[in-house]
Amino acid sequence: MAEEILESVRTKYGAVAESTLSSENAGVHAVAEAFGYSAEELRSIPAQANMGLSCGNPTATAHIQAGEVVVDLGSGGGLDVFLAAKMVGPQGRAIGIDMTPAMIDRARANALAGGYSNVEFYLSTIDLIPLPDASVDCVISNCVLNLAPDKAAVFREIARVLKPGGRLAVSDIALKQELPEAVAQSMAAYVGCIAGALHIDEYGAGLLAAGFEHVEIVDSGADLNAYAKVENQSGCCSPAMDCSDPLKVIAEPCCTPAAGPADSLHEELKTLLTQYDINAAAASVKVYAIKSRGGTRGAL
Repeated sequence: MAEEILESVRTKYGAVAESTLSSENAGVHAVAEAFGYSAEELRSIPAQANMGLSCGNPTATAHIQAGEVVVDLGSGGGLDVFLAAKMVGPQGRAIGIDMTPAMIDRARANALAGGYSNVEFYLSTIDLIPLPDASVDCVISNCVLNLAPDKAAVFREIARVLKPGGRLAVSDIALKQELPEAVAQSMAAYVGCIAGALHIDEYGAGLLAAGFEHVEIVDSGADLNAYAKVENQSGCCSPAMDCSDPLKVIAEPCCTPAAGPADSLHEELKTLLTQYDINAAAASVKVYAIKSRGGTRGAL
């Protein structure tokens, strides 16, 4: 089942990576700005790094400092990696981890085009981060941790690579109560970033067990039912949404991804979300945590 989930995610995001989505498209640019990226930030990085997949701007809240090592889990085309690279400067490093080959190819091409010398991209799942113990100052991510089949392994890996006192700053989706069975068992809902989510309490407990402290999980108030109104969405948040009001659908989608294997997943998700009030069970959240200076406390 885990491999089936991963392959579905790869298929979906691989199609996005091979598309022409970029900041040169007004709709894609507008989505990124609505989620907290300034026009100046978007102009400062390769246009191809932005595909309208963001649901937040983790670099704005991660308190990134010059000389630090920052890792982005599920880095896509490199949007947050390139912004972090400017913050850490020539003495620091910004590293992207992504399990989709086409995304890694696109990110590396963007790095070459932008002349970045302090960025790296690795092809890997996020439960097996190819970095040494205690080598990272900050881990960021954007609605990706909920896609991992084994969240406990991901939490442990994040704690392993973070230095004592290192920080985690991500956007994610978490559950407030149990999902309806039809949604919980749906592959479309999983790839759509809903069915794989942890309960908020379980999320917090998992981070604590992995060696984190000062854990804070904040409900952003986004309307998850808007997923039901989006056809051919290209990610957990797509250019077909006006994200100034998170997950609100705009009148004219800025793009239509090419038809592919993931289309049936979109249709199934749309059907499910017209039948169930997902907001009653799930929430878009901001997650913050600090790795305990005492180290990892043990497995979940």
